[in-house]
Amino acid sequence: MDDVDDTDDIDARESLLLEVAREGGELALESFRQDLAVETKKGPMDAVTAVDRAVQHRIVERITEQFPEDRIVGEEDDAAKQVPDSGIAWVIDPIDGTNNYVAGDRRWATSVAVVEAGDPRLAVNYLPAMDERYVAASDEATRNGSSIQVSNTAAATEFTIDPVFGLSQVERRALADAAERIVTEFGDLRRVGSGQTTLSMVASGELDAAVSTVELSPWDTIAGAFLVHQAGGTVTDLSGDRWRHDSEGLIASNGVAHDELVDAFDPLEEQEQ
Repeated sequence: MDDVDDTDDIDARESLLLEVAREGGELALESFRQDLAVETKKGPMDAVTAVDRAVQHRIVERITEQFPEDRIVGEEDDAAKQVPDSGIAWVIDPIDGTNNYVAGDRRWATSVAVVEAGDPRLAVNYLPAMDERYVAASDEATRNGSSIQVSNTAAATEFTIDPVFGLSQVERRALADAAERIVTEFGDLRRVGSGQTTLSMVASGELDAAVSTVELSPWDTIAGAFLVHQAGGTVTDLSGDRWRHDSEGLIASNGVAHDELVDAFDPLEEQEQ
């Protein structure tokens, strides 16, 4: 992840970023723990609701009013699914953790990030049911306006780690492998059920690390990965190289024992053993 380079173009979008994340999250909160019509997409656990679509529509509408030339990448409907390598784009997940949302679990987020040439410059993960707003900008990461930092846990054997995976059969098998490695080689395992919430918790020190050995969608990761980076953590791919939205796998940690995480989850390391 590149160092942040402020530009006037990015600064002009910061207030709108905060507004649309708040508006979208509040719109989703209106229907939280209410009767919902739930559909599935790729599988029985891949839920989507009319609320997801309504929130994304509201956010996109607000963005295009002010910045009609900006590109939009989003999980729902006909928004682009690939992050462009040039120009400015917005990456949106209207409800990250829809299964949690449907179940009445408060751990879900409305996530919005601004990227420039594919790299994050601004990000918000708003958890309205928990009244928490995580913001990453050029100089710091905050939660409800107060600066946050990653944990200072030094021993990998004491790390609490969340394995972030989807719910397809292939990803479930990969999750099982990762979970076994976490509970046998590290401290403890948490499964939050929302990738953006998980990464926000790594940024604030509530978790020591998050790991995925599969490719995750940009709307599930970009904002949270930027939060971890701005909170002083380390975010790489499985080989320990610079992480990008199209990397195969992700390791986000407090940085203290990051190499040990790479050694544990790098598939190339496994082949050499």
